[in-house]
Amino acid sequence: MPYIHRTAAVAVATAAALLGLAGPAAADSGSPAPVPSTDGAKALCHRATKIDRRIDRALTRLNGPVTTRGSIARLQQRVDNAKTAGHTEIETYLKDRLTFRKSLVPTLQQRQKDLAEVQDWCEANDNGATT
Repeated sequence: MPYIHRTAAVAVATAAALLGLAGPAAADSGSPAPVPSTDGAKALCHRATKIDRRIDRALTRLNGPVTTRGSIARLQQRVDNAKTAGHTEIETYLKDRLTFRKSLVPTLQQRQKDLAEVQDWCEANDNGATT
């Protein structure tokens, strides 16, 4: 008899825990996110310098030599090593990563150009405080 009571107590505790977890999730789905009232120019102007440094670091890393972790040259070397070793599955996987990594360079370069225009706008508009 005591075994049945323990099993029932565990079942009740489990059900209560499950119901407790479902409560907040159901409450969150009912309220939509607030609509932004500004374009966030002031915050973007504030962060533009940091964003520019991050883009510079990423481009430096991507265009780095074989000895730089995260560089395109290093990943290309790994692809070549996998091909030489006859590891076709590894080579295919690394080639896909290499293709993506190469596609990052023009994207980051475009962002860098766009950010330069944003920084010019910020200087001309009191760092977005006037909007």
